[in-house]
Amino acid sequence: MGENDEKSEEKEREKNTEKTEEKSPEEKWQRDPLNAVTWAAILIWAGLVFLASNLGWLDQLFTKSRITTDWDWLGDLANAWPLVLIGAGIILLIQVLIRLLVPAYSKPVLGTVILALLFLGIGLGDLINWGIIWAVVLIILGIWIIIRGTRGRKSE
Repeated sequence: MGENDEKSEEKEREKNTEKTEEKSPEEKWQRDPLNAVTWAAILIWAGLVFLASNLGWLDQLFTKSRITTDWDWLGDLANAWPLVLIGAGIILLIQVLIRLLVPAYSKPVLGTVILALLFLGIGLGDLINWGIIWAVVLIILGIWIIIRGTRGRKSE
C-alpha cells in the first residue's frame, strides 16, 4: 500500500506543478499579439469604410450604374458592407500568411482561412460572378496547401 500512496502523491504533485506552470492570460497575450492586432485592424478598416460611406465618398466611387447590390434598401451603406467584408477577409489572409511564414506566430490556421474565404465570398458575391469566386477560392486553397506542405515538420 505504501507504494500506491507514493505514486498517488507523486501524481498529485505533478498536477499541481502543471497548474502553476500554466500561463496567465497576460503572458499568453505577450507571446502572441497577432490575433488582437488582426481584429483591431478589422475594426479600424470597418470604421474607415463606414466613415467614407457617411461622408459620401463611396457614392463617388461606386455609382448606381456601375455596381448594384442586393442591399440597395440600406441606402449609402449598401456599398459599405461588401467593402468591410472584403477588407476583413484580406486582413485575415494576411494573418494566415504571417502565421505560416513566421515561426514565432505559428498556430493552426484552417479556421481563419475558412472565415477569411467566407468574408471574401460574401463581400464579393454582389460584385463578381460566383463562378469566379469559387475558382479563386480553389486557387487560394491550393496555394495554402503548397505553403503548408513545403514548410516542413517541426522537430520535437
